[in-house]
Amino acid sequence: MDNISVVFKKFFKEEDGVTAIEYGLIAALIAVVIIAAVRTVGTNLVTVFNQIASALASA
Repeated sequence: MDNISVVFKKFFKEEDGVTAIEYGLIAALIAVVIIAAVRTVGTNLVTVFNQIASALASA
């Protein structure tokens, strides 16, 4: 029984898994920010290209 308690104490003291989860959450957050930025830039580019196309069409 003492052996099991020692294993649980080591398990709760070890922080490697927590660090990996934190890095995963940070990577996910960065990915969400990048996706949002690319979508915004893409939408703005579509607007600009449509304005250019209509200006060329009316010329």
